[in-house]
Amino acid sequence: MSPVIITFQLVTLIFSIMIHEISHGWTALKLGDTTARDAGRLTLNPLKHLDPFGSIILPIMLIAFGSPILIGWAKPVPYNPYNIRGNPQKGAALIAAAGPLSNITIAVVFGIFLRLAAVLFGPIQTAGLIILVNIVVFINILLAIFNLIPVPPLDGSSILFAFLPPGARGIRNFLTRYGFIILIFFVFSPLFQTVLTPLVTNIHRLIVGSGISLF
Repeated sequence: MSPVIITFQLVTLIFSIMIHEISHGWTALKLGDTTARDAGRLTLNPLKHLDPFGSIILPIMLIAFGSPILIGWAKPVPYNPYNIRGNPQKGAALIAAAGPLSNITIAVVFGIFLRLAAVLFGPIQTAGLIILVNIVVFINILLAIFNLIPVPPLDGSSILFAFLPPGARGIRNFLTRYGFIILIFFVFSPLFQTVLTPLVTNIHRLIVGSGISLF
């Protein structure tokens, strides 16, 4: 893979993660909590969002190991559940879901743009654009699906915890304690590519169209 494509993937990943995190904070703000805004997390400055391992070390490790897919995460957005208007459990789920939803939105918008460009100008004239937009769409779908895995520190765990009954505290404690280990094992296991990759690829083809999908 060329250095240009690798660089573009990393830049796309970082900015997609950044939008993902801003969406968490923006949703919390709309629900009445200003913690993320007060902490300076509603900003386009990547340095406010990047997690040393999830945003930098893990993507570089995946590239070094020759992984065909690139994932990561950022620093969790802080929020105070006591400031959330209405049902705190519902609010927690909405805040968590906002991140993956933002990535799906980015993927759909770029997918529609790519379809229109291919129709208006033809696949040959838009060959370079097709490559770049395919990467943007794929990475954002991957981020959305990956972050919905119900294991801390990913958003799926916050959604799961919001709906767990009080008697399931043991499940929450187990996932909170061992979630990171489970996640790293999953990322570097064959299960990651055999389960996650086909799902992401099929959604990607649905969005951009099988005729111009590169995945």
